[in-house]
Amino acid sequence: METLTVLVVDDEPGIRSGIKRILEGHRVSFPFMDEDYQFECREVASGEEALTMLEVVTPEIILLDNKLPGMDGMEVLEIIKQRNLDVVVAMITSYASMEIAAKATNDGARDFIPKPFTPAELKSSIDLITKQYFLKKITSNMKEEGKKIRYQFLSVLSHELKSPLNALEGYLQMMKERELGEDMSAYKTVLDRSLQRVDGMRSLIMDLLDFTKIRMEKKEEKVEQVDLRERAELAIATINPMVIQRNIKVSCFGDEVFYDADPSDLDIMFNNLLSNAVKYNHDGGEVKVQVYKKEQAVVIQVKDTGIGMSEEEVSRLFKEFVRIKNSRTRGIPGSGLGLSIVSKIAQLYGGHIQVSSIPDQGSEFRVILPLT
Repeated sequence: METLTVLVVDDEPGIRSGIKRILEGHRVSFPFMDEDYQFECREVASGEEALTMLEVVTPEIILLDNKLPGMDGMEVLEIIKQRNLDVVVAMITSYASMEIAAKATNDGARDFIPKPFTPAELKSSIDLITKQYFLKKITSNMKEEGKKIRYQFLSVLSHELKSPLNALEGYLQMMKERELGEDMSAYKTVLDRSLQRVDGMRSLIMDLLDFTKIRMEKKEEKVEQVDLRERAELAIATINPMVIQRNIKVSCFGDEVFYDADPSDLDIMFNNLLSNAVKYNHDGGEVKVQVYKKEQAVVIQVKDTGIGMSEEEVSRLFKEFVRIKNSRTRGIPGSGLGLSIVSKIAQLYGGHIQVSSIPDQGSEFRVILPLT
């Protein structure tokens, strides 16, 4: 159980002791909270004492009377705002005019508790304030988590671009200094490797554009009825040069299946699944694509006879920038974003992706999209 500190600022000893007696036996619990809240009260009789205490410790909640000897509650509230203290303030007053209410709200007060109040009214206000505190805390945590994820993403992205740039710089330096002599034919391998690095960076940039697209766009804006079989055939045509080069047989099965989606989302999905099925296949292997309806969903299934994966490798497959590195995948280019993008597109439509794989026998990916 978490304990929240409540600072009661009121010049009436009876009010301070009454609030303390009521709140220190009170517990707040909501179904959406991980744990209950209890309260520990501190009390001061003036605004000046409150500000002195706030220099040492910041409570989670302040119950602030407006009419105080010396500095009044509105002045205290204004200073709390200037200090940018992370605290929820509720005004307790017998003189809550519209003008005071408007100014107090503008200066950050979250609630008004008019005097005199009953124990039930005080508890009801504290319940509301505690809920606001909890939601504020959750929102703050989510923002911090979002910042952390963004920095991690930029860090990984920088590394992914830095490595090929370093290699490319090294190859160009080698050619500039004529390390292999004056005959340009001696640099064929160096040039091929440089072009491979450029191609890898281009693929990474294209994947990042897809990744950004699915993060930023609202699918509702471009949704239309799409023939899944037709999009699968288009994706097969796109990878045909690589298919011919590796002598891989690609076939497409299934009836016409229509689905309401942004066609470009489905193209990204098919292109990633099919290019992976070819890249991670054996020369002379096979890829089977099938689209079909199953109960209240459509299924996109891509099965290959490739190098497959272990269970541990499959468990890491959909994380961003993760590439399965072993002796079988050495030399296969990729950004580590493709399957993460496929998974996120599936989620965008309320679906998910499944995979089953056996090392050296192949993999089968199934994207399940619910029919609406």
